[in-house]
Amino acid sequence: MEQDQRILHRITEMVEDERRLRAAVAAGEIDSDTEQQRLGQVERELDQCWDLLRRRRAKAEFGENPDEARARPEGQVGDYQG
Repeated sequence: MEQDQRILHRITEMVEDERRLRAAVAAGEIDSDTEQQRLGQVERELDQCWDLLRRRRAKAEFGENPDEARARPEGQVGDYQG
């Protein structure tokens, strides 16, 4: 479960990144195009992390080794609401 904690920590970091980006655009520090590009990148990585965490937990629930779960490519995951 240590790996799960690392994934959750990374998710928390990315959520903070999202907040900083939104604050930066509101303060005029970055333009909205830059914000959208960076937010898109963060959101795709978040989707991958949520997917990996869900798959790890499912493996553990069914008696399988959660360490066998691997992150899937961006195109295979998306729109997770964490």
